[in-house]
Amino acid sequence: MFTGIIEEVGQITAVIKGQRSSQLWVQGERIIDDLKLGDSVAVNGVCLTVSQLRGNKWMADVMSETLNRSNLGDLQGGAAVNLERAMPANGRFGGHMVAGHIDGTGHIVQITKDDNAVIFEIKAAPKILHYIIEKGSIAIDGISLTVTEITTDSFKVSIIPHTVKETILGIKKAGDPVNLENDLVGKYIEKLLLNPAPKTDHNQQKSGRLTVDFLTEAGF
Repeated sequence: MFTGIIEEVGQITAVIKGQRSSQLWVQGERIIDDLKLGDSVAVNGVCLTVSQLRGNKWMADVMSETLNRSNLGDLQGGAAVNLERAMPANGRFGGHMVAGHIDGTGHIVQITKDDNAVIFEIKAAPKILHYIIEKGSIAIDGISLTVTEITTDSFKVSIIPHTVKETILGIKKAGDPVNLENDLVGKYIEKLLLNPAPKTDHNQQKSGRLTVDFLTEAGF
């Protein structure tokens, strides 16, 4: 689980492409301090697992499903990427609950200034827009942001100067693809409302109670 608060901008140092997969070598300074094999790191919002460590560089295997759903397949050596380690158990939710499981990609339509803020308009597919609400949360390239406006085929976010400076949004331009992850809460609510759990008959309920009572008496 992540929070969408980017810890640093790292760099892709090498991309080793397979037939339908790839290996990414990533360089960072801040997150490398306590990084271990098997740790989870969000790269542009995509949850990846550290497979190798070499100094201040680490490698992650990227499978075809991830390449199909995200913009990681477009990355080349030298590309800047947003990095965030998984949230520790005693950490704070500075953003919102981000799983690192990308729903799809969108494209930047335009970037405009509004006094000290920067407005990004993102074009997205209907299946992604379906779960976006005004003033709700969305992760763009792993950054937790608040939606300010929704149109028929796009949405807008307003970004403060600090976020632009500390993430790769500062180097983005119109036409660039971005990874999008919808807020988990809406998807779970819809799933439960449209597909409620099947009702359990009386005999099954009784059997379940007897099983719980037996295990309790047995000391489990």
